[in-house]
Amino acid sequence: MIPIEVENRIANYFFHRYLPEEVMIKIVDRLLTPCTRTDEEDLDIDELVSWAIEIIDEQLEDKPLR
Repeated sequence: MIPIEVENRIANYFFHRYLPEEVMIKIVDRLLTPCTRTDEEDLDIDELVSWAIEIIDEQLEDKPLR
């Protein structure tokens, strides 16, 4: 099994290297408000991840990565 830290670092690299800028902007726009208005320990991490995945899936549907 791959350690979670390794998975997180790979995902972080992918996120910043391969996602088109407009997708990253949409994700930041969606997640920034709840992340800045809620204490970190009170955030629903699963919900934030789901929102980001929905945006990525919607934006990248049938589009190649760079």
